[in-house]
Formats: sequence, structure tokens, C-alpha cells
Amino acid sequence: MTDTSSQTSLEGRLLFAVPKKGRLQQPILSLLEGSDIQFRRETRLDIALVKNLPLALIFLPAADIPTFVGEGRVDLGITGGDQVAEHDAILAMNRSTGDEMAENEGVEQILDLGFGNCKLQVQVPEKGEVSLVEGLVGTNIVTSFVGLTQQYFQKIEEKQGRGGEEQKKEKGGAMVNGDSVAEPIAMGMAKHKLRTRIKYVGGSVEAACALGVADGIVDLVGMPSSSSSSPKGVSHRSEGSKDGEPLSVALLISRSLMKIYVESGETMKAAGLKAIDTVLNSTAVLIKSKRPSRPDLVDLIANRIRGVITAQKYTFCQYNVPRQLLARATSITPGKRAPTVTALEDKDWVAVSVMVEKARIADTMDQLTMEGATDILCLGISNSRGC
Repeated sequence: MTDTSSQTSLEGRLLFAVPKKGRLQQPILSLLEGSDIQFRRETRLDIALVKNLPLALIFLPAADIPTFVGEGRVDLGITGGDQVAEHDAILAMNRSTGDEMAENEGVEQILDLGFGNCKLQVQVPEKGEVSLVEGLVGTNIVTSFVGLTQQYFQKIEEKQGRGGEEQKKEKGGAMVNGDSVAEPIAMGMAKHKLRTRIKYVGGSVEAACALGVADGIVDLVGMPSSSSSSPKGVSHRSEGSKDGEPLSVALLISRSLMKIYVESGETMKAAGLKAIDTVLNSTAVLIKSKRPSRPDLVDLIANRIRGVITAQKYTFCQYNVPRQLLARATSITPGKRAPTVTALEDKDWVAVSVMVEKARIADTMDQLTMEGATDILCLGISNSRGC
């Protein structure tokens, strides 16, 4: 980005950071395609100019995106909520030490995208003796999420310290807890030295216990998506359906997410680990700088992405029902706001149009049938606005 030609090509463009690789990249690329963000990324280049909008995509490591957005280097970004939480935890640590620059940094979350579900979990050897997180206090923990892990074990140690202090007070003595007394300060951090030793590793965290580097780890574990229906990963451009038509954006995203789940779920098992607690639940999120260069364009992109996410989650349901049964039918299909009811030529009947969550459409159709509704149709939604 320091090259003169690159700087010139980026002038006047909103900068949008997306992961350059990893578990979220494919569903995010499919989401951008559904939002009609047209671009072509040249091989080995981390900048792609969007053809139909004054926008440039910047491909960065997912962990770095909150920092670039938070410092205002880029305007908009998509990454995991876990990475945003880690960034916030590090900022809290810096602010507690009087870092003035950290006071002006930070990101604003625009939208929870609802995919890329995962959990940041405390894991230990499955055949080991530790079954509670309290058993890891004072041991070696390896993670890629140092800020969140420090906050987590800080709370565990403070809880233990409070319990010990209460016991000491009952006996009339002063408490001495390890290195020093736990004293909470801003943002949940503490002045005393953490007894649990936390080590940073950038990758292959799950191997740390087997190699004797750690007694436990804090790492991500993928979770199933409610819309996932196939474990087969798929390119957002290259593969079509059986009849030659392009696959829907919703299907592309859901297939990519199932692949994420299968791969990440097996990693923990293969490493002989088990989860004993959850630090954080995470999904992909859309974030923005506190000072974006083009707020109007940020809103436009957010609305497009929100429309695609809504279209992925809902289906359009239409049915006819006797007017006297309308109240019962609409209680089954209340819609996002309210159903649209249209009179028919037969004055005793009405037509109802409503959005229904895909996850419950089969049950909804069954209930409508039992209530006397007829001509029930479900139609796919390719995109939406204002829903």
C-alpha cells in the first residue's frame, strides 16, 4: 500500500478489509457476491478494486482486521467476533497502563452476520486429571487469544482470592494469596501478577499439550450452523447445481460453513483434548471505524449485506385461508412485522403473504394445513431491503 500507484488507485475509495485466508474467507466472499460487490483479485495481491462502487477490498489476516479498522487505516471490515473481542481486551490492557493512543482506538459493530459459529474454549487432555478450570490456575496455558485468556483467568483467580479472603476474615487473619492480593481495576484487569502463565502461539495451538508446552489451551472450536446441509466445500464462482444453474448464495455460504465445522470439530478430537469451559461464543461480524471516510457508503454496504443475510434466513410463504380462520393462521405466521392480507374474489377467503424462517418452514406448513389453509407455497428470496 506504500507504492505510489497503489495509493493513487485507492484515492476516494472506501477501504473494506476481509480475511485473506482461513475459515471465514469463503462464506464472506459468497456474501460479497450476493451483495453485488464486483471485483477481481489478482494472484498474490492483497488489494482488489471494486468495479461498480468506489470501494477497495483489502485482504488481511482475520486477527489484524480489528486493529486496522480500530486505528482508522481501513473503514469497514468483516472478521470473527472472537477477534474483535480479543482486540478489545488488548485495548483494555493498554488503557489500564495509561496508553493515550488506546483511548482513541476501537471499532463499532454494525451487524452480527450469524455465520461462522464457533466457541473459544478452555481445553485439557482428555485423559488428564484436570476437569475444572480452577485446576489450571498457576499452570501453563497456550493460546492465540492472550488478551481474552488473561481476562478469563484473572476472573478465576479473583474468585478464588475472594473465597480465600472470606475464609481468612472468618478466622480473623489477613489473606495472602500467591504473589499478592488480587485487586480488580479498569475493564476487569488487575494490578497483581497473574499466577497462571499464558503463552502466545500463532498456530497449531492444539499440539501444545501433547508436546509438553502447556497444561491446557484456549482455542476455537467450530459449531454447526442451523442452515448447513452439506459437508462439501464449494467455490463461490466455479460450481453450479445439477441442472447447470448457479448455486444460490445461501447454499454457497452454508456449504462452506459445514466444511468449517467438520474440520474444526475433528481437530480437538484428533489432538486428544476435551473442552471444560467456554470463554466466548462467536460469529462473523461487520465492523466499522469510529471515523469512516464515507459514512454514506458504509450504510449502503451494510444494507446490502443485511439484505443478503435476511434472504438467507427467511423464505417467502403464501397461502389462502378462510377469513374466519385468519387470526389462527396468522398466529402461526406472524412474519417479521406483520403478514400481508389480501382479499380474494370469494369474500369468505383471504390470501396471506409472509416471511417465515427457513429453519421452521416445514413445521409451519404442517400447522397451516391442519388449521385449514390451502394453496401453500414457499418461494426463495434472493435479496431484500428494509426487512
